[in-house]
Amino acid sequence: MPSHFLSNSPSTPTTKTSDLQNDTAVSLTSTSSSSSSSTAPDMWTYLWIPFLMSLSKELTLARAATATTSSPSILPPSQLADDDSPSVPRCSAPDIKLNYRPVIGILTHPGDGASGRLNNATNASYIAASYVKFVESAGARVIPLIYNEPREILFEKLNLVNGVLFTGGWAKTGLYFDTVKAIFKEILAKNDAGFHFPVYAICLGFEILTMIISEDNQILETFNAADQASTLQFMNNINIKGTVFRRFPPDLLKRLSTDCLVMQNHRYGISPQRFQENEHLSSFFEILTTSTDEDNQVYVSTVQACGYPVTAFQWHPEKNAFEWGLSMIPHSEDAIQVTQHIANFFVSEARKSLNRPSSRKVLANLIYNYSPTYCGKAGKGYDEVYIFSEQKAPKYTRDTENIFKYKGSFERG
Repeated sequence: MPSHFLSNSPSTPTTKTSDLQNDTAVSLTSTSSSSSSSTAPDMWTYLWIPFLMSLSKELTLARAATATTSSPSILPPSQLADDDSPSVPRCSAPDIKLNYRPVIGILTHPGDGASGRLNNATNASYIAASYVKFVESAGARVIPLIYNEPREILFEKLNLVNGVLFTGGWAKTGLYFDTVKAIFKEILAKNDAGFHFPVYAICLGFEILTMIISEDNQILETFNAADQASTLQFMNNINIKGTVFRRFPPDLLKRLSTDCLVMQNHRYGISPQRFQENEHLSSFFEILTTSTDEDNQVYVSTVQACGYPVTAFQWHPEKNAFEWGLSMIPHSEDAIQVTQHIANFFVSEARKSLNRPSSRKVLANLIYNYSPTYCGKAGKGYDEVYIFSEQKAPKYTRDTENIFKYKGSFERG
């Protein structure tokens, strides 16, 4: 019984005076006409019947009021199950068509991620730890693909992974460009042969794929979108089914176009007009979104391949949750959801890969064999980087921190 009912109910039952009079009259009449005398228990029986009926009515009304005014109870599934359901639930069998131990290859970028302040070896390369965390947050592991390794070793590692991520950075020429091109060509061949193999290309990765597919190394244009939070504007009549945005809640999709939930950090890109004018690009990719730079110039910000599991972002989905060095990185709850949904889509595509390499070889090449270097004490650039070089990176000391304070800008990406 609810507390309000208990507090309002009288401690002793009440009966209307008229009811008592009627009951008394009935009792007296019965007594006078009966040949046998009435006893005390008979009189109390007549008095209790109307009281119990009245109390039952009050209880029914109270239950109805409670049901309509109280919030519905939230019960666990076990209390909502049908009587015929088994008492001990059984877990469904895993889908044998999916790989529940996906591995993503992330290509390293030339340098140390800090313009030589952590490691100035000429053969040094790095991966920002935010890309690794981005992949791991969605349930995959990472193998670093070291861009300047011998090609045969690099391609052996490529056979250990279920997808590839091309990161941000600055290198658009030389060995790095050639390596991206060779890996991308191999990935397309794998997909053409029926082996599902997804690709994510972020910022610099977007730019290099644009150059490779367009067959024009001068196709990029300059934009003013460094350290900028922005919106994403969806193309008219776009169908997001099957795209990277397919699992976004409708309200979050709407806020992507009204709130600055994504991070831009680039000076190159391509306008929708130039993109559509290139036959190779417009036939390979579909434009999903555009964005606007600080000078109100519109550029392509998200594309997805028409016939391959390839998605490219001019923006940085990994930064919202895992980087803190740039002032304009969005860190709201909505922004974190954007990061998570983008990561989830990539790994969900990697789970479709039929590649099941030797676990021994995978374990020997995982990123866990390396240690990240914390480089965020200066409050700029990346927070952590993995550095790959024959020359071991120096430990981060107070002297290193002073160098960060007084030397030039960090690498972009």
